[in-house]
Amino acid sequence: MLAGPSLITSQLQNARMVLTDPPRGMPDSLPARVIEQKAGSGGNGALIVGRDAEGKISMQYRGPTFPARGYGLLVVDDTSQRAMGVLLLDQEEPAGHPAIGTVIGGSTVLNLYGVRVDWASVSNPRCPLFGSAPTSTS
Repeated sequence: MLAGPSLITSQLQNARMVLTDPPRGMPDSLPARVIEQKAGSGGNGALIVGRDAEGKISMQYRGPTFPARGYGLLVVDDTSQRAMGVLLLDQEEPAGHPAIGTVIGGSTVLNLYGVRVDWASVSNPRCPLFGSAPTSTS
């Protein structure tokens, strides 16, 4: 796994950084990065963001690959509280954390979790983890 995604997933060990509710001001779309365990697999895509009847986040994935198992991890900048993107991870779900929504890719549905991170420490501006930042909000 790349350094940025490893640092981000490690935040699941810090209860203060784990989101227990969907954040406010979610953009209409977000970038996504698929991280699969097999070397050389994965890729980038986009997510259309909405809410379900319970107010949880519901995202529809558009891209070349989607993990058959795993989970989504919403990454929120701890300074601006802005959603930066979603990692789609082909690994076991984090135990003991509440799902804040779902990510749908084809017929596969993954639970979505969320963490706050120090964005400057996990994404290099010369090689951004998710590409350019989202601009429109709903």
